[in-house]
Amino acid sequence: MQPTHREIFLRHMAQTSQAPMMLEIVKAHGCILTDINGKEYIDLIAGISVSNIGHTHPAVVKAVNEQTAKFMHLMVYGEYIEHPQTLFAKKITSLLSANLSSVYFVNSGAEAIEGAMKLAKRFTGRQNIVSFRNSYHGSTQGALSIMGSEEFKKGFRPLLPGVTILDYNNLDQLSMITHETACVIVEPIQAEAGVVLPQAGFLNELRKVCTRTGTLLIFDEIQTGFKRTGALMAYMDAEVVPDVLVLAKAMGGGMPIGAFISTGEIMRSLTHDPVLGHITTFGGHPVCAAAALAALEVLVDIDAEDILAKEEMFRSKLKHSSIHQVRSKGLLMALDFANVDLNMKIIKKCIEKGVITDWFLFAPHCMRVAPPLNITDHEIFTSCEVILESIEETLANK
Repeated sequence: MQPTHREIFLRHMAQTSQAPMMLEIVKAHGCILTDINGKEYIDLIAGISVSNIGHTHPAVVKAVNEQTAKFMHLMVYGEYIEHPQTLFAKKITSLLSANLSSVYFVNSGAEAIEGAMKLAKRFTGRQNIVSFRNSYHGSTQGALSIMGSEEFKKGFRPLLPGVTILDYNNLDQLSMITHETACVIVEPIQAEAGVVLPQAGFLNELRKVCTRTGTLLIFDEIQTGFKRTGALMAYMDAEVVPDVLVLAKAMGGGMPIGAFISTGEIMRSLTHDPVLGHITTFGGHPVCAAAALAALEVLVDIDAEDILAKEEMFRSKLKHSSIHQVRSKGLLMALDFANVDLNMKIIKKCIEKGVITDWFLFAPHCMRVAPPLNITDHEIFTSCEVILESIEETLANK
């Protein structure tokens, strides 16, 4: 007898936890996932803020099919002129601030963070990096070094030296950014901390300090980018422009691609001393770049007001005495239950009842709600009903 996919998964797929979700999804479209038994789930996490325009969007599928028929991998990034890359780079930079004009394509968010750190060191000639507690930037050793959680780091030391971790929203600690600091890496909204928004003036003051000290300000918009918070990028709402912008997740419309973006002057520092100072084989893969362009063209037509209206619909319906607080910006939301065990049980119950939710790495007491941006009003209503029912049933079984 042939082993089942479940058996193969457990036997041959490296595991990231002792309790994987084990959903066996065979089809996904829009906001709906369908498992091997035909059961449908409303996806409230969008692959962790990846499927902003929904799963298998027809525009992305069309772009992938058309590009696959033309060519796939040709050469390491940056050697050949590949039209999917140039067209996407032109489109994305036309929508960003004028200084964000040069794109370096990579494969993922962690790779983009690595590239941005190397860029800052190379351009400034400095070695020290500042990041923030409860930040998440990826699992590679460099990204792990600047992550603001010792729990995730302690098993992998030694990591990069010269990293200072500050408290997010603490203005007094910004004095620790000096003329020896190469860069400050910050999420404009801390996602894995449970959707922690910047206090008024915090990002503005951070920008001023970085400008005064000649420190590059790097915004990690891997989760907040591509209209997740309403604006195309969260920095636009904050009205604070970074020196380097890091993107991934929703960028490819479901395909793997990331990027770090800066000025041409800053980016050119990677071209010499040494030449090929930063290289990648599959970065900006033509099929992924074609998908990214198609996804972006869909995203620009999504009205920010529609996203904010859906946020308000969630907030108006998700009212319960067990929900201590709802923190949100657009369709990046955290339901704070102030109790890890309660939250985990509610999440499990939601999944059993056909609504996929999740928790946050540094806020396990909070439920993640970050659905595709084109979730329908009916799907929102149904999801909220299931969440409230799951809360009641969990409390009844305590």
